[in-house]
This record gives sequence, structure tokens and C-alpha cells, in this order.
Amino acid sequence: MALCVGVSSCAHIPGGAFSYSDVRYCGPRLRIVCAIQSREDAARNTLKALKSQNHRPKKWLGQHYMLNDQVNIDMVEAAKIQPGDLVLEIGPGTGSLTNALVEAGADIIAVEKDPDMAALITERFGHCGQVEIINEDFVKWPAALYMQQALRKRFGESEPPPRAKVIANLPFNITTQVVKQLLPLGCTFSHIILLLQDEAAIRLVDASPDAEEYRPISILINFFSVPEYKFRVERDNFLPPPKVDAGVVSFALKQESEYPQVSSIKSFFTMVNSAFNGKRKMLRKSLQHLHSPEATKSALTSIGLLETARPEELTLDQFVALHNTLNDPETI
Repeated sequence: MALCVGVSSCAHIPGGAFSYSDVRYCGPRLRIVCAIQSREDAARNTLKALKSQNHRPKKWLGQHYMLNDQVNIDMVEAAKIQPGDLVLEIGPGTGSLTNALVEAGADIIAVEKDPDMAALITERFGHCGQVEIINEDFVKWPAALYMQQALRKRFGESEPPPRAKVIANLPFNITTQVVKQLLPLGCTFSHIILLLQDEAAIRLVDASPDAEEYRPISILINFFSVPEYKFRVERDNFLPPPKVDAGVVSFALKQESEYPQVSSIKSFFTMVNSAFNGKRKMLRKSLQHLHSPEATKSALTSIGLLETARPEELTLDQFVALHNTLNDPETI
């Protein structure tokens, strides 16, 4: 193998950390990425990192740390990370996924709620110009504003506007909240890759009308994205092992021009949420505080549905047609 000279994206490359696997071809030049542990064993590094901070996983934060390097690599590949991509990582923990992203050549903004883990990740990656660590609760953090500013800082006002990616091993108890927060941000993010409870991952991707799991978030996911289940991760890949297996799901976010055409997104989801408040009720009853039963019956029949239709029976397109008929009959 010939010796290569690269351009470093990092302020400092620690002694002993550089290897040939750290060299990436990036357009017209070589790029050295600041890999902290090049292909080292994730289990050993996770245990070492936790021991260095005398840290035990906090159950109330849903902390389960990845022990399998291959899972991290597969998640990075699922996100189609390219050198120079800007990536938001939620809950980096001990940094095993962060390291895989760094090795892929990404620039990472890592948001960590736990101050102990934020200190650990800062100690591990603080010298590396590819990683920015933010000690914040993600669900309270202004993700869209911050990431838009970061994109402009890195790429300027280029056309088409560049978008970042999201990748995360999420605590299972905040899955729904994070999905709802991120999916409408198609102008900021192109892809979201999440490691979730496996049953939740399958439910979010596969729920369809008449399924027990079909609910408003099913409509929201397909309105704003194209979801895809990627792979299952067995529970013994984590420390401590959770009670259930995990699964990785990808959301390819739509941009605004690709959304279903509704007169108002806000009023559309107000209608959807109201409809599912009485999932087994007929729509003419569950929507009666928004529209008269007669108006709902007329709208249903005009779009080819029975006037006795229930919310669990309607597809996304049928909800869109119902909303537009009820709010602007001339559009249908």
C-alpha cells in the first residue's frame, strides 16, 4: 500500500489513532477523518468509557449502550453517509455510533441530555473538528433552527439547499415524540435513521387501514416521509440488554412540494386526530365538533366512501380527499 497524504478535517489527530482506514477519497482530494478508535471493538470501548466516568446506565433515561460495531456500521450505511455530510446524532452515549460516523467522514452535531455522558463524549471527541457536542434535552432543543444555521455556515446559500441527516439509537420511551418532532422538517433533513423498539419500528412502517396499530402517527409518517424497515437488532447487543429486541427504520423525508395537497396542514391533522379520538366511531360522529354530521356524510359519499365509514378504514389519500371536501368542496 502506498503512503498517502491527506487533508485533515480535524484540529488535531491524536497519536496512535491514525490508520490507513482513516483515509477517504473526497472529490478531488484525499481527506483524513479523525477516527478515535479505528474498527476497535465496541463492547470493549463501551465498557472502558463507562468505567472511566464511573457511570452506570440510568434506567429513567432509557440508556442502553451498543456493544456491536457491525450494528453501528450498518446504521451508517443505511443512512448512506458520504464524506462531508452533516449529521445530527441524538443521544450519542459512549460514542460508538459517533465513531462510526466519524470514520465515514461525516461532520456530527451530537445532542446528549445526560451531563455525565456529555462529559464522556467531550473527552473522547472534543479535540476532533468533526464533532460538536451539545448538552441539551433534544425534545426541548430547537433542532430546525440550529441545524439550518449549521447548514448555512457550512454550505452557504447554495442551490438546491443542502440537507442534513439524522441518526440515533433512541431511548424507547421518547420514540413517538422524536418522530413527531422530526418528520415535518423535510426542508432541513433528507433522511432519518432510528434504532427503536422492534415492535414499534414495524408498527410505524407497516401499519395500514384496519390494522390494530393504525392511528394518527401512521398518517403523519406517510404524509411527511417514505418509511422503510431496515433490520432487526437482538437485545443482547446492548448494555444493559433491554427486555425486547430493537429494529432500525429509515424515513426518507419529503419536501414541502411533495406533501399531499391539503388546504391547511394544521387543519388536516386536527381532523385526523379528532377522527381517531373515537377510532371505532363513525366519522360523522367523531368529527361532529368540527363539521355537522350531514356535511361529513355528504363529503364521504362524494369521495366514494360509505357514510358509515370509520377512521380506521381510510387511507392517507382518502383522509386528504375528505379534508379537502369538507373545507373546500371546489377542490374535489
